[in-house]
Amino acid sequence: MSDSQPAAPEQPEQYVLTLSCPDKQGIVHAVSSYLFMTGCNIEDSQQFGDHDTGLFFMRVHFSADAPVTVEKLRASFAAIGDAFRMDWRIHRSEDKMRILLMVSKFGHCLNDLLFRSRIGALPVEIAAVVSNHTDFAELAASYDIPFHHIPVTRETKAAAEEQLLELVRTEDVELVVLARYMQVLSDDLCKQLSGRIINIHHSFLPSFKGAKPYHQAHARGVKLIGATAHFVTADLDEGPIIEQEVERVGHDVTPDQLVAIGRDVECQALARAVKWHSERRVLINGRRTVIFA
Repeated sequence: MSDSQPAAPEQPEQYVLTLSCPDKQGIVHAVSSYLFMTGCNIEDSQQFGDHDTGLFFMRVHFSADAPVTVEKLRASFAAIGDAFRMDWRIHRSEDKMRILLMVSKFGHCLNDLLFRSRIGALPVEIAAVVSNHTDFAELAASYDIPFHHIPVTRETKAAAEEQLLELVRTEDVELVVLARYMQVLSDDLCKQLSGRIINIHHSFLPSFKGAKPYHQAHARGVKLIGATAHFVTADLDEGPIIEQEVERVGHDVTPDQLVAIGRDVECQALARAVKWHSERRVLINGRRTVIFA
């Protein structure tokens, strides 16, 4: 009698297909038929047709046994994508999205994302941390993440942004996260990173712009504070919204307490936005987003 145990069967590869296209009959049938004909199995499927924009959105999580590969899937799906004028992507589920974090003087969001990534709560690979200051070089080093100091002045702004873009290219970065990076990006940079750059800000905008927004809000006696995570566009703080978080506050809170609460909601909103995007759950729908969460 043998004590050896039978080898566990190999688990099929997991993939995610995302697409958006003009809405018309036959899209779901074409996608499901393609997956069936290629020997794939649909694990989960979500779709949404927007009557306002006339666009259709879909996210399909599916599995496939070897010898199917992501390269073969992309090559064979191209004909369907062309037929329906799709903007589509296929990725392996286990491939973590490479992201780059940018920060200035406030490190709460940076620290939160670094920690979530380390414990596996955020399915990303952090390629680098970039800052216009050196305050968080040691924090990045404690996580074994490369830190790049790129100072920015009015005279060096164009060169600094080109240095950033070169880093994005050489590190194969899919997403740039402004984790409280307090520099206004140029229109050109926003266009080059369109759909690939996320920002977080307090949700008082446009009411309390400029310095010390929580202190301004305290002076006005606000009852709700919050944060908004959104894609970055050339229109400052007006890109498609991904996630928002709010917290009710009373009359007895101090400005410093508002700041502390604000830090928490900023971290929560940004972390969810980055997680959903890294899981290929966020699709841009004009000035809005479709979130298959």
